[in-house]
Amino acid sequence: MTTDVEISVADGVQTIRFARPEKKNALNSPMYTAITEALKLGDASKDVVAHLFIGSGGTFTAGSDINEFLERARGGTALDGPVLEFLRMLPRVQKPMIAAVDGLGVGIGTTLLFHCDLVYTTPEARFITPFLNLGIVPEAGSSLLAPLRLGYARAFELLILGEPLTAERAREAGLVNAIVPAAELESTARQAAAKLAQKPQEALALARRLLRGDPGAVSVRIEEEAKLFKERLSSPEAREAFTAFLEKRPPDFRKARAEAK
Repeated sequence: MTTDVEISVADGVQTIRFARPEKKNALNSPMYTAITEALKLGDASKDVVAHLFIGSGGTFTAGSDINEFLERARGGTALDGPVLEFLRMLPRVQKPMIAAVDGLGVGIGTTLLFHCDLVYTTPEARFITPFLNLGIVPEAGSSLLAPLRLGYARAFELLILGEPLTAERAREAGLVNAIVPAAELESTARQAAAKLAQKPQEALALARRLLRGDPGAVSVRIEEEAKLFKERLSSPEAREAFTAFLEKRPPDFRKARAEAK
């Protein structure tokens, strides 16, 4: 198990803390494995009422570890193994998930929130999904869930145009429940979890299931995204995007299209 994810249970809340601040809490394979296992164990435990995701060091998460991602992308396995297992787990989680977001939420740091039931942020929070800039497609079922939650226009702006979503715009769009000072972020999320712990638990599970709807549709979309994601990794556009990233220059997608002809 990794030490880059700190998992603890207290007062009915399983806290999953991203604890790799020197890398802006970027998630690598051992971290994805640890989070998936925690969600499984927490769902099966009578001591857990809700799961709480939180970052550290003023950052939620910078998304998947870029060095590991690039290495896996070269082999066409960027969404296989621990990453895909985590994505597949998200729609199957049975207990409420709460996110406390400070600072950057990049990639999975944004798409994870579409699976959460309550989201609290600080004014400094920023949500970014750079999938298209890398020549790939959205993941975690976000191509289905984002339009439902944000409306098509904002979803397109976030997932396709790649424009950052501020904390305030995320609250206006319905992705975020409340914006609170950094010093109050964790306590606010825990207070919400404490309220859930006081609810009749069987009714809570049933009501959440009704509100979220059939998880099967989300699971199907996750598989569709993963298939396209893998195909895109070998595309000229993705190769140009990754090469440009390593060479620290803007990508030239016109050149990539010309080479593809």
